[in-house]
Order: sequence, then C-alpha cells, then structure tokens
Amino acid sequence: MRYLVSVIDDKDNPGSTDRQPDIGVFNERLIADGHWVFAGGLADTTTATVVDNRGAEAVVTDGPFLESKEYLAGVWVWEAPDLDVALKLATEASKVCDRKIEVRPFQ
Repeated sequence: MRYLVSVIDDKDNPGSTDRQPDIGVFNERLIADGHWVFAGGLADTTTATVVDNRGAEAVVTDGPFLESKEYLAGVWVWEAPDLDVALKLATEASKVCDRKIEVRPFQ
C-alpha cells in the first residue's frame, strides 16, 4: 500500500535547518528497504499559486490556499505493507527531520 507522508513545518517554531544529512541517510534506508517511491521538499508558501477553474472563468491567486502558521514543507510517498509499518517509519521521519508528519493512505 502507498502512503502520502506530509512534512509539516511551523512558522512560529520551525524545525532545525541542519537536518539534510540525516534525512539523506534516512532516505537511503527507505530505498534499501523498498519503501521509497518519491520525495521532495517544497519552496516557501509565498511562492504558491492557487488556480480555481470551477466557475465560468479560471481564478488565479497568489499565495497558499490556506493561511496558517503550519504549512506543508515537503512530501514522501512510501510503499509499506500496512499502516503500522508506515507509522513506525513516520515516527523515525519526524525525529530525523525535526518536524510533524502526517500519514495518509492512497485510495
């Protein structure tokens, strides 16, 4: 089963910025253990653009879709046999990247 693993940072209390080497080691282990599908960090929320084309005309606005002190800082997509394994990995990931983690299965 695949899981979207969201890395959540906080503008008022951001995670450490020196975690990249540890994250790299964690990612290498994810790859070696067959859990890695994809990962990527995201640019600051000030670079976001929202497109809404549900009406008669498309509306394009600057900024994130939601103003919040917490924001999506990056994502992983993992392959895991079940939620227990995904949550174990997420617990490690939270420590490694010094941020909160949200785990959601794909349908």
